[in-house]
Amino acid sequence: MMTMVFAVEEINRNSSLLPGVKLGYHIMDCCDHIPTGLQALFSLLSHSKTVDKERKTKESSTCLYYSPVPAVIGLAPSSPTRAVAHTLGPFNIPLVSYFATCTCLTDKHLYPSFLRTVPSDLFQVRGLVKLVTFLGWFWVGTLGTKDDYSLYGIQAFSNQFGRQGGCVAFHLSIPASPTMAEIQEMADKLESSTARVVVVFATEGQLLNLFLEGTLGFTFPGVNIPGLKEFLLNVRPSPKPGMEFFNMFWEEHFGCKLDFRYNPGFQNNSLYMPVCTGSEDLRNTDSSYSDVSQVRISYNVYKAVYAIAHALHNFLNCDSAGPSGGLCEKHSSFSNGQFLHHLKMVNFTNQFDEKVYFDSNGEPVPLYDIINWQKDSKDEIRFIKVGTYDGSAPQREQLQIIKNSIVWTKGQLQVPVSQCSAPCPPGSRQATRQGEPKCCFDCLPCADGEISNKTGSTECTKCPEYFWSDKDKVKCVAGEEEFLSFYDTMGIVLVALTLLGFILTSIITIIFHSFRYTPIVKANNSEISFLLLLSLKLCFLCSLVFIGQPSWWTCRLRQAAFGISFVLCLSCLLVKTIVVLLAFRTGVSGSRGWKLFGTSQQRILIICTTAPQICLCSGWVLGAPPFPFRNPNYQALTGKIVVECKEPWPPGFYLLLGYIGLLAFVCLLLAFFGRKLPDTFNEAKFITFSMLIFWAVWISFIPAYVSSPGKFSVAVEIFAILASSFGLLLCIFIPKCYIILLHPERNIKKGMTGKYQR
Repeated sequence: MMTMVFAVEEINRNSSLLPGVKLGYHIMDCCDHIPTGLQALFSLLSHSKTVDKERKTKESSTCLYYSPVPAVIGLAPSSPTRAVAHTLGPFNIPLVSYFATCTCLTDKHLYPSFLRTVPSDLFQVRGLVKLVTFLGWFWVGTLGTKDDYSLYGIQAFSNQFGRQGGCVAFHLSIPASPTMAEIQEMADKLESSTARVVVVFATEGQLLNLFLEGTLGFTFPGVNIPGLKEFLLNVRPSPKPGMEFFNMFWEEHFGCKLDFRYNPGFQNNSLYMPVCTGSEDLRNTDSSYSDVSQVRISYNVYKAVYAIAHALHNFLNCDSAGPSGGLCEKHSSFSNGQFLHHLKMVNFTNQFDEKVYFDSNGEPVPLYDIINWQKDSKDEIRFIKVGTYDGSAPQREQLQIIKNSIVWTKGQLQVPVSQCSAPCPPGSRQATRQGEPKCCFDCLPCADGEISNKTGSTECTKCPEYFWSDKDKVKCVAGEEEFLSFYDTMGIVLVALTLLGFILTSIITIIFHSFRYTPIVKANNSEISFLLLLSLKLCFLCSLVFIGQPSWWTCRLRQAAFGISFVLCLSCLLVKTIVVLLAFRTGVSGSRGWKLFGTSQQRILIICTTAPQICLCSGWVLGAPPFPFRNPNYQALTGKIVVECKEPWPPGFYLLLGYIGLLAFVCLLLAFFGRKLPDTFNEAKFITFSMLIFWAVWISFIPAYVSSPGKFSVAVEIFAILASSFGLLLCIFIPKCYIILLHPERNIKKGMTGKYQR
């Protein structure tokens, strides 16, 4: 109030700003009460008109004090301000507030004549959200009063804070006149909450019983107004109108009563106070009244008065005053909205190098100081500036704060931690608890193949294709490739079995070659026997193509080699079976049957039965060849990428396998017919056994192959190749080798026809 008086007197002494014009004022109190505020407004307006009429009859003067009120400065609380602004709006009378910050007052449809030199809560809320998130607080409580400032401010803060990922743990309302019991109840709730940070929308006077040291607050920039302190210290009590507030302050500050304020009919505490002597001096005492080193709210009042003065300067065309010292123009009415327009357009730089202007919503530049409540050496609270917030600056530059200059509760220097749940470490993600705020969560480890590389991740990120998460789930690494290697235990065993089969087949070939002129070898055409042994060698060797890392040529060769080798083997067995049936069914070796199915016919049959498989494999390899493929489908199970041969035409493999099955079925059928022929050595019987083994292996192979993952499907196919090859080798040739090596006496023609007797 006294800063406004000081500013008016300072302007009146300035002959260049409003030459020939003197400003006047009338002070009313709204008592932070809407009805009282409206009553004060009507009293102010009616008082202005009455004085205007009286003064005009007495003297002619250019003083605006004698004109209707051109503008109103105030009010401080938001709720009464809304009521007064709504009343003044239709009359185009400007209302300039220095402390009403409610965002609701931004609505120009409801409050068209409202302006303010204090930033809207919208910017304060944005700053608060930036501050608490900057300090890592996402779990806070809110505390406020029941006025518009608190209600709108807390609502806006909760909404914006929630969008930034924060949660409000609780909300408490401070009663208008709280009792000690109510204060204690609020303190208990604060202490019991897991939130260690409270965001408050209230004045410091309402918080003195709850907080002390460690509080951070947003306040307006403070300045040291030259001459203000001396002006305040020189003010003395007076019975003149307008000094009532200062007189009350004087009595309360010095603990005495003023003679001219004493009323015997009014019983109050002043009856028991000594009478003021007149020697009291504000210079000898300390109070917030005389501490003007950094005035903040008073500075907003100071700017409001000067904004009105500059608007009057333009409104009254004071720039047209000539060098001879001309005066501003005379205006008798401020009710047509012209002065409001000039006030909205005001733009000047004051003595503190601050640009003063209003935006389209009547708002000033949103500048704040961030202050910290700290105790000094006398254990008294002092406001220490620890940062700034400029709502008009770029996003990254709006908040400036010096962390190490902040003193927290109980003198701590570390930033307090306020969280419902500790942030999830890298390698895990947040899982919100059902029915609780999103800030209350459990930490779940990322699934295989997913990572989170920062603290507090809400989701795990899936690794790119062919990459996999490391053991800590914090980074994606190149996926480990898996295939049936020669160095795997399984690979070594299969290679050993392959070599064993090949060597055993080679030994039998040597034995048969050494005894090639004996009847047991010559029976059924020894040429077919040697071709069968060769095909078995190929069957054993083709399994090696399935082992090792798949490549362009191994993928094309493996199935073709397997298919052709087995068809050649089965073709030889088919010929052998037919020869046995013809030999023993006709009974005479030189009969017509032998002439019809001689050596040439046997060769032609082998070629004819093998050719379809060769054509099928050639067409498959040339038309839709298998190729190496890194299969990531098994990463979720094994964490490895399976390198395999992809078959773009799956029917090719099943056609190949089906043709092998057809030949095997024909061999089994023919051999089954000749199993009971009355001979000492009946080869058909052994072919039947070998075909039964062959069928048992490959029938069990198909479901095992389809259900086996990764390299195990390759191992299953190799096992089937080896098992069926060993079955054919052992069933067809081992009985003959047994006779050749251990019972040579049976290796004669009579022994073959069943006429040999021991």
